[in-house]
Order: sequence, then C-alpha cells, then structure tokens
Amino acid sequence: MIIILEEANYYKKTYYSKSFEELEKFINNVNPKNYLLVATIYSFETNLTCNELIEMKNIFSNSNIRIKAFLTNSRESLVSAKFLHINAFFSWKEPIIPENKEQSNREINDFTHIGMVRSGDKISSNGNLIIIGDVNPGAQISARKNIYVWGKLCGVAIAGISGDENCEIASLYLNPLQLRINTTVAIGPKEKPVNHYPEIALLEFGRIVIKPLLVNI
Repeated sequence: MIIILEEANYYKKTYYSKSFEELEKFINNVNPKNYLLVATIYSFETNLTCNELIEMKNIFSNSNIRIKAFLTNSRESLVSAKFLHINAFFSWKEPIIPENKEQSNREINDFTHIGMVRSGDKISSNGNLIIIGDVNPGAQISARKNIYVWGKLCGVAIAGISGDENCEIASLYLNPLQLRINTTVAIGPKEKPVNHYPEIALLEFGRIVIKPLLVNI
C-alpha cells in the first residue's frame, strides 16, 4: 500500500506500508500538530474487506487525515470502498511520486520475513521479498521485484506488481494456489511436486513456466 500525504495541496510525504500494523504506527505519529491532511491511497494486488477498510478509515480519521482518493486494481476492494462511500477508482497505474531521492533511497528496499506466513496473512515488499519459512494456503505474498521462499510456497505469490515482467518466484517446494507475474496469472498444479528440489517460476513468451532452480557454484 502506498500513501501520498498532502497539506493544503502541497506534497508532504510518501509512505510504503507492508502491513496494517505498520500503517497504524505511521499514521498515529505523522500528524502530531493535528493539521488537516489529505491522503491518496494506492493498494495493488491486495483484497481489502469492508472491515479492513473501516479500520483504515478510522486510523486516518483519528489523525485528522481525509482520504482524498483510493485507487486499486482489486475489484473486491473497489466494491467495498464504494459501499463505504470512499472516493475509489479502479487503476493499474503506479503513482507518480514527487521527487525525494533521500526518502526513496530510505524507503524502497528489499524485505525479509523470518517465520511462517499463515492463512489470512498478507506480506509485501517494495523490492525483493525473501521469506524464510513456509507460506501456507490462504496466505498472500507480493513484491515489486522477485520473490524467494526458503520453505514451502502453498499460498498466492505475486511478483512484479509495479509492471516489471522480468521477475521470478522461487521456492524450495513450489506448490502454490496461484502465481502472478505482473498481470500474467497461473493457477497452481493440483498435484504436489514429485521431485524434492527448488523450482523457479518466470515468464516465457507471455506465459508462466516452472523450471528447476539451478545454482551455479
């Protein structure tokens, strides 16, 4: 989730949120003087429920931040937002962020998660995403670049969410419910992997293919 904050129509700050917990901590501390701020929110490859959107609205409202617009490529999120009278739009486009090199270098980076990703969990990264542990069915992981799972990948994995097709998804045990690279989607195989070796998914001629992951030493 990307949040662009403005104060009196002047750019103030951009924030990349990997989870609702991080978002709440950021919003609770971003406006100590309680000025009226407006927020444009971009949420890609994440299905937000009505309850999650209500929680998000309350987090912003409690810090005197008005939601100017909510842009998403999830139809479920869009319908829920419209129902809650949020100014929501369907969009595949990444936001144009005002230049702030110091902030960009600080906030756009790889993310490593150590531990199991359970059903219902959603983890994302603004660079590469590295999971050291299993990703259970019902969990969703996403990244602007590549995804590497040092464990079992049995949930949904989405790489290249910023439009990059030269991304890959690798796992020690690749048995996903769904894979997505940029806008190309593949449903995981019904059969479990027979061979116990790492595999990698990547785009070839417009379709996702899975190959053995070979490491040159």
